[in-house]
Amino acid sequence: MESTGTWAPWWFLALFVAASFLMIWRLEAMTESGVEGTVLGTLVMPYCSGMGNMIFAFVLGAKGGPGAEVVTNSLVNNVTNMTLLIGLPAIFWGMNVLPHAKSKKNKPNNKPNTKEHQINRLSLLLTLSAVLFFTGAVWALARKGRLEFGDGLVLVGLFLFWQCFHVFDVLKSNVRQNKSFSWMLPFDLAVLAIGAYALYLSTDWLVDWLSHIHSGFISAQHLGWLSGWLDVLPNALLAFYYGWRGNPEVVYTSQVGDGHISIPLCIGIYALYRPVQLPPFFQTAMCILLGAAVVHFLFIAVFGRLPRFMGWVLTAAYVVFLCKGLTK
Repeated sequence: MESTGTWAPWWFLALFVAASFLMIWRLEAMTESGVEGTVLGTLVMPYCSGMGNMIFAFVLGAKGGPGAEVVTNSLVNNVTNMTLLIGLPAIFWGMNVLPHAKSKKNKPNNKPNTKEHQINRLSLLLTLSAVLFFTGAVWALARKGRLEFGDGLVLVGLFLFWQCFHVFDVLKSNVRQNKSFSWMLPFDLAVLAIGAYALYLSTDWLVDWLSHIHSGFISAQHLGWLSGWLDVLPNALLAFYYGWRGNPEVVYTSQVGDGHISIPLCIGIYALYRPVQLPPFFQTAMCILLGAAVVHFLFIAVFGRLPRFMGWVLTAAYVVFLCKGLTK
């Protein structure tokens, strides 16, 4: 691919997209084999769609790149997830986490089992609560204007505790229901690992290529923004695919769960290497993130769905984020 000259960036971008589709293929197979949507979105999808963010943090940390670009990458990733990539599926297909509630009114003689959807809603509310805590923790630790080694330990530790909680919750649920993981699970995880490695190769090359460009919008001065949009591409594919399939709980948990990879994990990883300086729009992004998390929590808790008009509001909030972050 490198020998193709001016076509090389397009080939590596194509590799990035192909790896994303490969992972979606196996994620769909895992869903059909009985892995619950909320478990899939919380434990598996974040590592697939967030692999680029982790690679970006490791690469810049190891090479001494600017920490502000890692924070920018994470903020672009999370704000896009929580506003645009949930707002647009809500506009196009609706985001009803309790779909049986409507059918129950139309067919009074039919009594569908809504237990699974109620569990999905509770799991989603827990995940949204984690967004508030993780974002709030980063904001609190960064009030001094930078994040240091000790702050990185706290942020990485928070993420690891959150993942341990979910792993044991899944194991506990399997024991209660007398279930076991599918024999295809090792194969699925191996394919996902291949896709993740392809993401690593493409992301690493594209970051190096972009770092040598010093003029224009597509240049090193917008490294955090451009890498954030590139890393969020798998999330967009997941959001639109599962929105079209009618799995709003997977759309929600994949976007929200991926945000935990960036905040707190990626920022914490870089802080373990060297102190992190904050970009100028940090406070604005924090306010939008916290506000979006509160909006999602309230609508899911009270109504069990995100109305279409709120999809437009979230999309407008993303436009505000772009204006604040890109205008100087």
